[in-house]
Amino acid sequence: MMFDIAVVGAGPVGLAFARAVQDLSVAVLAPAAPPPAPADGAPMGARIYAISPGNVAFLRALRVWQWIPETRVTPVHAMQIHGDDGRARLEFDAYRGGVEALAWIVEDAALQAALWQALAGRERCTLLPGQACSALELREDAARLRLGDGRALAARLVVGADGAHSALREMAGIEAHAKPYGQSAVVANFACAQPHGNVARQWFQGGPILALLPLPGNQVSMVWSLSEADAEACLQRSPEALCRAVEEASGGVLGALSLVGAPQAFPLRRLVVRRPVATRLALVGDAAHVVHPLAGQGANLGFQDARALAEVLAAREPVRDIGGERILRRYLRARAEPVLAMDAVVHGLYGLFNSRDLGVARLRNFGLNLAGRLPVIRNLLMRQAMS
Repeated sequence: MMFDIAVVGAGPVGLAFARAVQDLSVAVLAPAAPPPAPADGAPMGARIYAISPGNVAFLRALRVWQWIPETRVTPVHAMQIHGDDGRARLEFDAYRGGVEALAWIVEDAALQAALWQALAGRERCTLLPGQACSALELREDAARLRLGDGRALAARLVVGADGAHSALREMAGIEAHAKPYGQSAVVANFACAQPHGNVARQWFQGGPILALLPLPGNQVSMVWSLSEADAEACLQRSPEALCRAVEEASGGVLGALSLVGAPQAFPLRRLVVRRPVATRLALVGDAAHVVHPLAGQGANLGFQDARALAEVLAAREPVRDIGGERILRRYLRARAEPVLAMDAVVHGLYGLFNSRDLGVARLRNFGLNLAGRLPVIRNLLMRQAMS
């Protein structure tokens, strides 16, 4: 089997790229079958994304966003960021910024179901669920992939979207530098006694970072970045004890909480890939970079990768080889600065708010208050986060 493009990995970023690329034959290798769409009235899944307005526009243009039920999406109208001294605070407001929403919170399962639905109607797209790439050979004329069931296929360009632990990246010999943060993100959903008001809230706690994100109805999604030991202890708490701990950490702003579903924990690490391309191969999403979730930008970076690569392919000269060095260099140039900047900002914020030095603590809380009092700085930060 010969294709123009083979996409390895079927998470949201890989599926979005497969939908975005035009006038080319595409094969999508998915290690598992497509997940079922969430049933009406079913509880929200614990895995959610905060999608920026720019990437919502991208998904709308692909006719993906329209497939997501409104009951699985929540607009964020305001954001509150609290320092660790109990006083420092920074607020963003969509109305004052002249925008519809700062972000949209969407459930992973609903987003993936919408992407699969949109791909089903794409011409010249072959979906291969239950298939992984077991071997890869990168040649000057084409890439050759061996599937898990023994079949082989060839492609002029391979797009690696198989996540942070990318097997494709290792097969291609692309160097990656991973460093654990020594933290795990504990995620869980809660019903709250007080309305969340479509406000996303975050507390820096001198190391730990707590975020409560609005969900449909009177529910919130928690992401609590804790030391690995504290995260494990958090999972061992009773539902009642966990609710009381989150209420205390959030100052009771949402009233009494009740747990919806079991909490889960995911280890956090930083992943830097200096050159996410090889002969006839380009990496996107977590296969190319992983940042701390404190800014909620992991999925957004991945969607921007998918959009940039699709745009580079669409703008190519008619005779240009889609897997050639010039095309891959254009993709590198398009993504190098945005990815480097986001990685530096997020890693810098983590270091700043993780420091136990009293002088650093005063500086970071002063900076939060200063940004909150200067509309120019506040609006600049808001626009950057929304792009």
